[in-house]
Amino acid sequence: MNTFSDRIRSIDAFRAFTMLLMIFVNDLDGIPGTPQWLKHVAENADGLGLADTIFPAFLFIVGLSIPFAFQNRLKSGNYKLLSRIASRSLALVFIGFFHANMETYNEAATALPKPVWESLVTFSFFFIFLDYSKETSNLKRYLLQGFGVALLIAMSALYRTSDPGHTWLHFSWWGILGLIGWSYLVCALIYYYSGGHLWIQATAWIFFMMFNLDVHFGFFNFLEPVQQYVWIAGNGAMQAFTMAGVFVSVLYMRLKANNELKMLWAALILIAIILFNLGFIVRYFSGGINKTRDTPSWVLICTGISLIAYAIFIFVVDFKHKYKWFKIIEPAGTNTFTCYIVPFIFYPLYEMSNIGYPEYLSQGTGGLIKCIVFAFVMVWLTGLLDKINVRLKI
Repeated sequence: MNTFSDRIRSIDAFRAFTMLLMIFVNDLDGIPGTPQWLKHVAENADGLGLADTIFPAFLFIVGLSIPFAFQNRLKSGNYKLLSRIASRSLALVFIGFFHANMETYNEAATALPKPVWESLVTFSFFFIFLDYSKETSNLKRYLLQGFGVALLIAMSALYRTSDPGHTWLHFSWWGILGLIGWSYLVCALIYYYSGGHLWIQATAWIFFMMFNLDVHFGFFNFLEPVQQYVWIAGNGAMQAFTMAGVFVSVLYMRLKANNELKMLWAALILIAIILFNLGFIVRYFSGGINKTRDTPSWVLICTGISLIAYAIFIFVVDFKHKYKWFKIIEPAGTNTFTCYIVPFIFYPLYEMSNIGYPEYLSQGTGGLIKCIVFAFVMVWLTGLLDKINVRLKI
């Protein structure tokens, strides 16, 4: 098998850019007077905003990373891939569960204001999942992680919900990280047990796209008996995005090994064109394009967008060697989990400070500028934390 550097820079750059956009669109949500095309479309709308394409791209990147990450771990002599898959998946689902419950925290029924509770939960994650250096003694590490666990248990005991029929922590949805966790688990196991064979990755990708069609519209009746056994996949949308990434990475490896990487552009563009056409065809009898409902047209079109986007990053970074263009946002690509969590510290602290933005920065063009600056500041803070060896690892 062909060897690669520890990091594939086109994936890092794509991940960094996507993470920057994710922070931007999340902050932009609810800002009045800003372009609607940048936001999510309404729940029952037939359309696609920039925000609707970000999560699919991130799941696609999760898939891109799986084959390279596995190969690098094997190269370093670490063969505990199954335990790695399980621990990473469970950590993502675990954190996603708490993030989902943050949405229904009942401040009136608890001892702590919501911003205080959220910030303490986030700090507990830092203590638990901090990437402790090799110089850190086991005793110190266990004490710090134990403190994080104790803090999280205390916050869990204090929690009360505003959801009818519930009083405590409960399942409402998996949260963004939870959805990533389940998708990573399924797709990583498929890659692992299939031995990385390209045709199996392609088959799994097609299966999840068909599964998504069947769940929504029953087009493929032969898949109905399978649904009860793959409930963990939901409607198949998340796994379809991730398996697309796995397939592309395996194809990348094969073509790179044969010095035919230029063929990858043609393949990605051709597949994207096919997906765009299928997506717009399905749109007319499948309820339109809609992220909230995970419609098949949304899955197909967003996968096509991710393919085109990654083809551009391969050209710019791997062929033209312009990775330096992305240096300013590099921490978002190399310490992505930390970058995702950092805003969960900022927002509660901002709410507790009672310091409001000037009116100009709360709407319209000013609000748009504020959100762009905010996204870059979060990435900069991630880089600053990394310099002092504060980074999260799952």
